[in-house]
Amino acid sequence: MKVRTVLAMALLGVTLVLVCGCAAVRASYRTVPLSQEKHYDASFDATDMRAITDSVVAELLQSPFLSQHKEPPIMMVAGVENRTSQYVDTKNLTDRIRTELIRSGRVRFVNAARRDDLLREQGYQAAHVTPETQVAIGKQLGARYMLTGSLTEMSKKSPRQVRVSRQEWKYYKLTVEVTDLETGLIVWTTEKEFQREASKPLIGW
Repeated sequence: MKVRTVLAMALLGVTLVLVCGCAAVRASYRTVPLSQEKHYDASFDATDMRAITDSVVAELLQSPFLSQHKEPPIMMVAGVENRTSQYVDTKNLTDRIRTELIRSGRVRFVNAARRDDLLREQGYQAAHVTPETQVAIGKQLGARYMLTGSLTEMSKKSPRQVRVSRQEWKYYKLTVEVTDLETGLIVWTTEKEFQREASKPLIGW
């Protein structure tokens, strides 16, 4: 009788372990608010992208350069150069800057990245579309200013010594500038910088 009881209890224990184990490794997901910051390491991430672009837009909207224009100036985006050691989708940076500036109503942008598509569509309309609905060729507005920039990085790791973890420091700087296409002069520029420290265990997975 005691043997059966022991076996029954052992079987129950194994069953509970298997059930709990399956629940522990079951895939799950949840929606996380964008405002909830969480950095897993010292790398440049989405939270950094949002914070740094918000800061650039806020400064440009308050700048004397933009205030002197009675009409929203027309710009084009030439891109941000990635000079870091990691892959960074810098188009995300410029897309968000452009979107927020357009939303403000203070800046206009020509779609330089789709210029070939625009020309093809104009050519198609000239050949196949009725005059009443055809867009006028040669009426595109030209950009007066060009938005460019660069994202740079400096990093440092703790030296080799007896320790259970390794420290890593990374410094990032985003430089954004607006150039007058007529004169070639840089009419506005800013720098946004931050640094982060991360500690990684030497043993782990």
